[in-house]
Amino acid sequence: MARSDRPARQTLPGIAKIRITADEATTAAVVAALRREFVITEPSGRYGGGVYLDADVGNPAPDEESQQS
Repeated sequence: MARSDRPARQTLPGIAKIRITADEATTAAVVAALRREFVITEPSGRYGGGVYLDADVGNPAPDEESQQS
């Protein structure tokens, strides 16, 4: 499948898709820092040696309740 034929990627507000390309010690330090501040998925290694994870950094969309006046 050609790159231009691929469907557009979908993202959710407040979810950061993170790729870390570093040595093991640096990767562990970054993952630990992210884990202290955010809810993250378990890091997984794929494609070219990078480590991938998602971080829930908060949904910036207004809550439905706050829109009801």
